[in-house]
Order: sequence, then C-alpha cells, then structure tokens
Amino acid sequence: MPIPEVEKIWMNGELVDWQDARVHLLTHALHYGTGVFEGIRAYDTSKGTHVFRLTDHMRRLHKSGRLYLMEVPYSVEELVEATKEVIRANGLDSCYIRPIAYRGYGEMGLCPLDAPIDVAIAVWPWGTYLGDEGIEHGIRAKISSFQRIGPNALPMAAKATGQYINSVLAKVEAVKAGYEEAILLDHNGNVSEGTGENLFLVEGDTLCTPPLACDVLEGITRDTVLAIARDQGIPVKEKIIVRSDLYNADEVFLTGTAAEVVPVREVDDRLLGEPGPVTRKIQETFYGIIKAENDKYSHYLEWV
Repeated sequence: MPIPEVEKIWMNGELVDWQDARVHLLTHALHYGTGVFEGIRAYDTSKGTHVFRLTDHMRRLHKSGRLYLMEVPYSVEELVEATKEVIRANGLDSCYIRPIAYRGYGEMGLCPLDAPIDVAIAVWPWGTYLGDEGIEHGIRAKISSFQRIGPNALPMAAKATGQYINSVLAKVEAVKAGYEEAILLDHNGNVSEGTGENLFLVEGDTLCTPPLACDVLEGITRDTVLAIARDQGIPVKEKIIVRSDLYNADEVFLTGTAAEVVPVREVDDRLLGEPGPVTRKIQETFYGIIKAENDKYSHYLEWV
C-alpha cells in the first residue's frame, strides 16, 4: 500500500527532509538483507498521543541487532526520544513508526563486520493493515506452501529485514489466490504464525498459541494479549498446533502491531464464522488499552 509522504525522517541523529532520506546503491543491507527493524504505532486519544510499548520495541531492536552482531549505536533511551521527536516534527497525532538499523555503505561481501551501522526512524499515517472489515468480521486465510524459516537457518528471535522475504512469498501467494493472509507451518510441519502476525486459537474456553519454539517471533502484541487473557481469567496454553486444529477451532485470530487483533473467519475454505466471544473480549480490552481507557495497562503507553 502507498506510503503517505510527511515532512521529516530521523536519520543517524538528525531530522532530514523526507525526499533527502536516501541511502547509497551499495548499501550492504540492500544487497544482503543485513538490517533489523521494528513496527510500532502511535495512537491519538482524548488524553493526547501515546506510543504503544515504545521502550519494549526498542529493546527488541537492540536484541535483534545483537543476534546479527550489530551493535546499534544509539541507546534504547535515545531511540525512544528520537521517536517522539520525529512524531512531533511531523505534527502527527497517530501514525505507524518504522525504526531500522542496517549495515550501510562501505563494505561488500558476506563478512560485513566493518560496514557502518546506520539508524533511521520514519513515521507516517497508516490505517488498519488488514482493513476495518477484517477487524469487524474476520479475514480469510490459507496455509502457505512456503515453510517458515527454521531456527537453525536464521535466528527467529530477531526481527531482521532479510528474513521477511519468506513472509513476502507467503503473502503474495495468499493474495493472488484470493485470501487476505497466509499462515505458515514451521520446520516440523506445525502451525507457526502469519506473515507478520502471531496466531491464537480458542478451544472451548482455552486460548492457545504456538510456543516460541515453533519458529515464532516473540510479538509484543502477542505478549499483550497473553497478559489480557490471564488478567481476565481466560485459561491460556502455549502448545503445538497442527493445521487440523485450525479447521476445528472455535475461534482463530491474529495479532501484531500493524494488524492489531484480527479475527480469522475462514482457513483453507473451512468456515469458522463471525468472531467469537473470546476474540471479542480480547479485542474490546485491547482497543480500550490503546485508546487510554484502561488504567490497569497505562504503563504500556508512552506519551509523546
């Protein structure tokens, strides 16, 4: 989807004009995918603009960098303040936020340890990733023919740029087949996650999700949903899930910063139906949190 242009992007400690935020053709990350990134959202509320779990996202950016031997040259605290600075500079009340740390220009080849590490933060207005209709009534998903990258191929705990070509292949396959999203299986053939979302299903009164060992990114929205469920007395189980579990599930939904909490109404042409009571309860609480209407979770909100 097109990116709306704003005025400024933060690059290596400075605000630069949108049109001047450029990289060299021989930037290492462009050729080899050597970058790590985050997706974050800022929300406009009656109390002002906040960024949801901003510090947690920046901590994960640092952790991703360490897994790829990339020492991010700005502290978590500096990146938090830079994010707020670029939101203010663009006069945005709500936006999507994309911090990225990447190996820059100056080194080519497969040993990039001497390449500089550049850092940028871009922000822009962005609506619901899978559509308002999807949030309200659910989306159609298919099991991808592409397998999720395994932990001995790439470190799945990292949110790295190059790894997402796996998700691109699965997403394009699903869209071209007439679905909104793909669900990938892990290296053992068990359910892993969506192309950019974690997956949950409901069996009876129990909320289930694949464990991190199923090649799952430790999602921040995933963690939020687990906290909501436990606080509301919903039984939670991290367990191996196979594709037939999806077909027979009482409810299925996806979570992620871009997607937020999206019900799945159909998997591989097996109709699950409209979002169920557990999904609705999780949605209602989550959207109450990001609207700053639930003081119990106010520590998740970092005010701009």
